[in-house]
Amino acid sequence: MEKCQVIYSQFGLAIHQNDHQARRRFVEWAQNEIAVVSDFHKRILLSDEAHFWLNGYVNKQNCRIWSKVNPQVYVETSLHPEKLAVWCALWAGGIIGPYFFKKDEGHNVTVNGDRYRVMITNCFIPELNNHDVQELWFQQDGATCHTARATIGLLKDTFGDRLISRIGPVNWPPRSCHLTPLYYFLWGYVKSLVYANKPQTLDHLEDNIHRVIADIRPQMLEEVIENWTFRLDYIRASRGSPMPEIIFKM
Repeated sequence: MEKCQVIYSQFGLAIHQNDHQARRRFVEWAQNEIAVVSDFHKRILLSDEAHFWLNGYVNKQNCRIWSKVNPQVYVETSLHPEKLAVWCALWAGGIIGPYFFKKDEGHNVTVNGDRYRVMITNCFIPELNNHDVQELWFQQDGATCHTARATIGLLKDTFGDRLISRIGPVNWPPRSCHLTPLYYFLWGYVKSLVYANKPQTLDHLEDNIHRVIADIRPQMLEEVIENWTFRLDYIRASRGSPMPEIIFKM
């Protein structure tokens, strides 16, 4: 049996050798679609979650260092930090969200399949009523809450075969955060601004997140999505290798 080479990132994330092939397949598919429909990349709703800590700690998920050995890097955090779990979908036409995952009594929680489907049903899908859903695609990563059978079925009811996801009609390549605008742009941009007035409560932090996201201009989003096509070019030229940190021009 052929052995699978494993590479480790700064955060101990295993990257399997066949990730390169999965990325190449996705990039080739996306570029073929753009060749047929020139604005195809502007019709994809790209989505993700992030955590915002009240103490200002930034988990730099969008800044990864790839290594052939595990660098054994540790990050110290509080045992029970106060934080917000936030979801958004971003596309050339705007940002849907933010949505904050909470229990009924207002306490903040992590994301599981049930909570994710409630958000999709009660918040995301109603927002789509303002758009021609038949023209839009939806992307999500391979988190377990995203790929449960019930979740995939719910999303297919809305998007049909226009779903980009692990266990979806179009496969999203694993460990490809450098292809997700929320990782390489949105979360870092928002976190660079929401702590400026030193929020002391989660409500204050939530208000700041709403404000910063609402202030993002359409031209900025258009440039973010155009940058996505340059990333497709890079990954195809590198035969599926993960991208190093690059300067994102705005």
